[in-house]
Amino acid sequence: MKKLFTFLLVATVAFTANAQSTTHFGKEITENKAIEAKALPAKMGDKTEMEAKVSGTVESVCQVKGCWMTVKLENGETMRVMFKDYGFFVPKDIAGKTVVFEGEAQKKSVPVDHLQHYAKDAGQSKEEIAKITEPKDELTFVADGVIVK
Repeated sequence: MKKLFTFLLVATVAFTANAQSTTHFGKEITENKAIEAKALPAKMGDKTEMEAKVSGTVESVCQVKGCWMTVKLENGETMRVMFKDYGFFVPKDIAGKTVVFEGEAQKKSVPVDHLQHYAKDAGQSKEEIAKITEPKDELTFVADGVIVK
């Protein structure tokens, strides 16, 4: 009986530890067929919008609510990932972690006021925010669901 109890305890701890290694936010998605974030721009080509499932490393997260994150692309560039209908947020401490997200990639011009708002959310100084004076063409993403590994 003691061995059975010990086995069940070990099995429960192992299962719980495995279950906590990934966390889902928004729509429940899987990791199957996710493309690397650095491959997304080439995969989109001339398209301005494209449904995709993407895997990448988090560069930064909105420090106000976790309402957006940036994911590393190539050459030091990042892609801002926002969450569909502001329906969910991610933890503010996931920078450096691997994520998988599914939704719509979009190429668009981001207005100055949005860029300044993002900079404020990221904790940048007033001086840094004041330097943002031009809109920026960016690859962005609206995610339905996110997995944090």
